[in-house]
Amino acid sequence: MSQAALTALPVSSDSIAGAIDTTSTVQVLGLKPSQSTPSSTTVSTTPMPDSMSVSTVQQKHLQQQLFQQRQQTMQPKATPPSDGGKVASGPAPGPDVHQAAPIAKPQPVAFTPFAHNIPSVSGPILPFDARSVQVSHPNTLASSHEAHPATAQALQNPMQRPHSTHVNPPLATNLPPPVLFGRKLKIEDLEIRNTLGTGSFGRVHLVKYKASGKHYAMKVLRKTEIIKLRQVEHTLNEKHILEQLNFPFLVQIFGTFQDSNNLYLVLEYVQGGELFSYLRKSGRFSNHVARFYAAQVVMAFDYLHTKDIIYRDLKPENLLIDVFGNIKITDFGFAKFVPDVTWTLCGTPDYLAPEIIQSKGYGRAVDWWALGVLIYEMLAGHPPFYDEDHFKLYEKILQCKLRFPPHFDPMAKDLVKRLLSPDLSKRFGNLKDGVQDIKRHKWFAGVDWEKLKNLEIPAPYIPKVAHEGDTSNFDAYPEDHEPYGVVGNDPYREKFKDF
Repeated sequence: MSQAALTALPVSSDSIAGAIDTTSTVQVLGLKPSQSTPSSTTVSTTPMPDSMSVSTVQQKHLQQQLFQQRQQTMQPKATPPSDGGKVASGPAPGPDVHQAAPIAKPQPVAFTPFAHNIPSVSGPILPFDARSVQVSHPNTLASSHEAHPATAQALQNPMQRPHSTHVNPPLATNLPPPVLFGRKLKIEDLEIRNTLGTGSFGRVHLVKYKASGKHYAMKVLRKTEIIKLRQVEHTLNEKHILEQLNFPFLVQIFGTFQDSNNLYLVLEYVQGGELFSYLRKSGRFSNHVARFYAAQVVMAFDYLHTKDIIYRDLKPENLLIDVFGNIKITDFGFAKFVPDVTWTLCGTPDYLAPEIIQSKGYGRAVDWWALGVLIYEMLAGHPPFYDEDHFKLYEKILQCKLRFPPHFDPMAKDLVKRLLSPDLSKRFGNLKDGVQDIKRHKWFAGVDWEKLKNLEIPAPYIPKVAHEGDTSNFDAYPEDHEPYGVVGNDPYREKFKDF
């Protein structure tokens, strides 16, 4: 997977649209949404029956296949032009990038860098390498929680960061988004550094704002490609959603502008790289590590869902790690405001919920299904359902015959089964108590959710980041010298008037 924009790129494995025949059609035909009403049945946390196990040899083979496929698949995802109708085969809105955060109205945004001082780091507090972890299983790194017992204890009973000279930035959750004052941003205000990622729509650059010296990730999208692949609605939707978000585990957007040829999004730069890269290096995560990242995803999804936003693209490639080791969810190309249900056929095959594959109306529950897939992949090293043939993969998802490696934690296994329930009336997160069923599950026992939101729990891994503009945690890309800031005839100006 590409390393693209630190906070910008999550290169997707494949997308659902790219996996099916481009002539196929999503049959909505006026069908009534069939989303189940949350059940009022009392939820039990008694472990569900065990499923079949996956041998260590099979596990390693699956890991190798999966990682090779994701490394080789560098093109962005494909998405349909809009909810319902024919499925468009083609990449998603440009290089997968991070995003998240402020502003409020869909209008040209003036740009002023966020006054956030990122400390220079000469090395990680808990380095992610073999010297700081204990090897407890072939192809597996023990978590740094296990290497540092105090950190493991902090996750259960949070306390001050052990041996840490770093302090997480003040939480701005209860404050308004960073205010963007001043004149409208222009390309001349930015010094373009190296490329962080590429895609069919354009690329992502590391840029430095000349007035302050602060670094950002700039996503560049070619208008001609957006029009060609009918992604105008998705592109505008991505921008407008990001402008409404302000949460510690979501990437922020700081400004947008356009010229005759391109659209530009100036985004938060997340120096630590993708969670996928760390998972690839370790083979699989220990319980402590997986629980830490999963808990932050739970909080991010809860925040999005309170705003009637479905994310729809969870996977390790879209989780970036900041300098303090916390996640930042990126790539909101598939995110959508959905107060009720939607029918869009989109996402990454391994993480698709059954109701999406069946072209049924669906809602927030698809994100909780994806959480189950993520937890499984972090603990097993591969997703629960996998096949190189996408149609066979979809069959496996619909059959939902879960198989767990022998080492899988019993409580994690129970939670995964409750999240990966094809029956919406039984799926955790979609029941009467909503996200509370997930938070109260025994696998998350001891997690202090308030301290987690306030960034007071030490992260399991701290990436090596030498300075604010460090790109060492991302892949190198050949540079393209396409001119930016071109002024002239713009036949698509009207289509992007709200950008």
